[in-house]
Amino acid sequence: MRARAAQIAAIAIFWLGGIVSASANPALLFEPSTGKVLYSEDVDDVWYPASLTKLTTAYIAFEAVRDGKLHLDDKIPCSLIATLQPPSKAGLKVGQTLTVKQALQAVIVKSANDVTVMLAEAISGSESAFVEKMNATAQRLGMTRTHFDNTNGLPSPGQLTTARDLAKIATAVIRDFPEYASYWSMPAMYIGKRRLGSHNALLRTFEGADGMKTGFTCDSGYNVAATATRDGHRLMAIVLGESSGNERALRSAALLEYGFQDYAWKDYFKMPTLDTLPADPDAKGIRSVRESVAAWSCRDHQHHTAKHKHHKRKKSKVTASKKDATGESAARPSAKGTAHAAGETAAAAPKAANAAP
Repeated sequence: MRARAAQIAAIAIFWLGGIVSASANPALLFEPSTGKVLYSEDVDDVWYPASLTKLTTAYIAFEAVRDGKLHLDDKIPCSLIATLQPPSKAGLKVGQTLTVKQALQAVIVKSANDVTVMLAEAISGSESAFVEKMNATAQRLGMTRTHFDNTNGLPSPGQLTTARDLAKIATAVIRDFPEYASYWSMPAMYIGKRRLGSHNALLRTFEGADGMKTGFTCDSGYNVAATATRDGHRLMAIVLGESSGNERALRSAALLEYGFQDYAWKDYFKMPTLDTLPADPDAKGIRSVRESVAAWSCRDHQHHTAKHKHHKRKKSKVTASKKDATGESAARPSAKGTAHAAGETAAAAPKAANAAP
C-alpha cells in the first residue's frame, strides 16, 4: 500500500507542470470553502454524471433527517422496484430493511443503486417524486445545466450535468452537512457481516484524502469528485470521463497535489470563483466516451459476438487435427472478461459495467 501511495505521489508531482495537456475531458480544481478556482478545463461541457448523481440524492436525504422527516435509526424497507436496480447494489431482498444511517453509508461508500430507491421511496413515496425534488434542488443550488432522470446515475439520456454543477452540489454537501463528513471518507461499511468497500482509490493512496464520490458508466467514463485536506486546507478535484479507474485516480491526485503545492503562489493573484468564472461560450453538448474506456463489456456486444463466432469457425478448421491428436482443443478462453480497474470491477458483466459505481 505504501509503495502504491508513493507511486501516486510521484506521478502526481511529475504531472504538475503538464496538467493542461493531461486530459481532453472536463476537470476542475477548487477550494470548497471559498469557491476559488485553481484550475478549470471544459467545466461547462455537458456530461453524464453516473454515480456522482448520488451527491444530490444524499444531500436531499440529509435534509430529510435535518427536518425530522427521517431519523438515522429509522428502518426503511426494500421494495420490489429497489431490487430490480442493476449493480452496484447492496443486494437486499424485498421486505428486508436498513436503518437510514446504513442506507446513507451504503449509497456513499458502496454506491448502492438499490438503496437510493429505498431512500427515495421513504422520503417522497416514489422514485419519480424524489427525482422531481432532485431537479428542484439542483436549480436552487444554481446547477443550471443539470437534469436528473433517476436517483442513482444509471444510464439515461436525460441524466446530465457539468463539472461546474457537480462542484456546486459537492460544496453544498460540505457546507450544509459537515456532520456527515466521516461518511464520505469511509473505506468500507458493513451490513451485518457483509463488507461493502469504497471505489475511491485515493482514500488508500493519497495523503490527506477524505472523500467524496466516484462514478462510472460506459458512456460517462470514470468520474470522481475527490477531496483532500492538508494542514487544515481542503481542496476538491472534479474529474470526468477518464478511461480507467487508474487514470481517474492519477488525474485527480495530480490536480490535488498541484493545488497544495501552488496555492500560496496562486493566492497572490485574484482567482475566479465557481460563480465568477466566465461561462464557456464553446461548451460542448453530451457525448459518449464508451469506445475509449478500459472495460471490455462496454464494447458493442453484438460486434464481439459475431467476431468471436467467425474466429471460432475459422480456427476450428486449423485446430481439428491437433484435437484429434492430443484430445484437447488448442483454443483458450479470452482473458479480457476478467479485466479490472483500480477500485472497481470494470468487466465482471455487462450490467456491472453500466452500473454507475
